[in-house]
Amino acid sequence: MDFQAVIESLPRYGEPLLVTIGVTVASAALALVLAFTLGLMTGSRRLAVRTPARVFVEFFRGSSVVVQLFWFAFAMPVVLGIQFDYLIVAGIIALGFNYGAYSSEVVRGAIAAVPKGQLEAATALNLTPSQKMRLVVLPQAWPEMIPSLCAFAIMLLKASALVSVIGILDITWLAGLLGKQPGQDRLLHYGVVLVIYFILAWLIWTGMRALERKAKRGLGIDAKPAKGRLAPAVAEGGAL
Repeated sequence: MDFQAVIESLPRYGEPLLVTIGVTVASAALALVLAFTLGLMTGSRRLAVRTPARVFVEFFRGSSVVVQLFWFAFAMPVVLGIQFDYLIVAGIIALGFNYGAYSSEVVRGAIAAVPKGQLEAATALNLTPSQKMRLVVLPQAWPEMIPSLCAFAIMLLKASALVSVIGILDITWLAGLLGKQPGQDRLLHYGVVLVIYFILAWLIWTGMRALERKAKRGLGIDAKPAKGRLAPAVAEGGAL
């Protein structure tokens, strides 16, 4: 194994790494917007609101993300005449739609888990539906969403490697490309990529954990209870 050749190739990972990070961040932002939109829609009591959201969620959850990538990148321009100027946009949309559909169930479940007593108290205070959602429901549901959203964010990071199948030069594609060159070792290059993905995933996990602790402190929950005592429970009416 020629470690020196691999070390000398490391600067070439700079631009593909930015592509991987850019795809992950943009897809995660799109997925988060879709997750809240679809989560609220699928939890609606109105059939006309709930049905199209449910169809969208089940379609994107039930079909392969690889097929979706090829559809947005190559099939849609032919079938619908809609073509993106850059393939990376097709990759971001496909990943965002797929993981947004999965994450919407996290949002819906967390919102549904808010105690009904909170909503009754909000009604007694004469809050409008939007005020109930913004001031009562979401502040309590958000901390419960974060762990699952963190897991999906890490899964999305790893799935960003799939954009290489539609011709986007990310770190996975570069590792394979460099590994084929004379004097290079493909196994070592994929080992470099493995370490990069691990570091990025650890950064996501660390950031989401900090966000979770902050959200729980906002509700008066001790995210790090001291030894020998239980964290103080939040009273049912504590968010009001």
